Amino acid sequence: MGDWGFLSALLDKVQSHSTVIGKIWMSVLFVFRILVLGTAAENVWGDEQSSLVCNTLQPGCENVCYDWQFPISHIRFWVLQIIFVSTPTLVYLGHAVQIIHQEKKLREKIKSIGEGHKLKSPKYTDETGHVKIKGNLLGSYLTQLFFKIILEIAFIVGQYYLYGFIMVAKFTCSQSPCPYTVECFMSRPTEKTIFIIFMLVVACVSLLLNVIEVFYLLFTRVGCKKRSHNITSTRNPASLSSSWQMTSEDALRQNKMNKQYESGQSLGGSLDGAKEEKQLMEDH
Repeated sequence: MGDWGFLSALLDKVQSHSTVIGKIWMSVLFVFRILVLGTAAENVWGDEQSSLVCNTLQPGCENVCYDWQFPISHIRFWVLQIIFVSTPTLVYLGHAVQIIHQEKKLREKIKSIGEGHKLKSPKYTDETGHVKIKGNLLGSYLTQLFFKIILEIAFIVGQYYLYGFIMVAKFTCSQSPCPYTVECFMSRPTEKTIFIIFMLVVACVSLLLNVIEVFYLLFTRVGCKKRSHNITSTRNPASLSSSWQMTSEDALRQNKMNKQYESGQSLGGSLDGAKEEKQLMEDH
């Protein structure tokens, strides 16, 4: 396990910058993949090439048949799988550490010049340095989840096409320099099959956790947007009806002008009627 110490230390730092489901995924990675691979699986496999037995005395035939049947050892394949699947998480860790460092410098700058100056407040971290997954950091987190999903699927499919999910006890080989078709026998095939299925189940669980985390982040983000919109509507109803207020003011002004116009017309009509009556009296 000493070889995994550096990777484990880096991944352990991601714990404080991830969601609850991300912490569960990390625990599955440490306990059921790295720990099992480092303690049990390596002892089960050992040097499986030296344990391969073929019914021939031709020099080099056993080595060629093993390479033909297993292009890469199961142990080394799982090591590559863990490293590749962990790489997107390490990239996200680098982004999170950079943001924490920048906002820490911003807080120090705000304290040094005083709070009266207008400076942009930290967006992704609080006073204790806890990261809030939103904005660009949320995009980075979702991106690394998508890459982990793609890599998990690629390694599961690759394992199936390379040597399946069951360790065969016997296989035939006719590769050169074998003089004829020979039969080769693997050591401890049942025990190795159990470990192959176990690592496959753990990979599927990790894949499922990544998918659940994607939906969890998306639904949480949508819910936060709806809540903030409702709070804004409740606290600031006037801001949503500014255009209506402008049209109502125009309507009041127009009504006032119409009333003045009507009063002017009625006054003019009464004066004209008085003049006509006066003219009729003079004529009589």
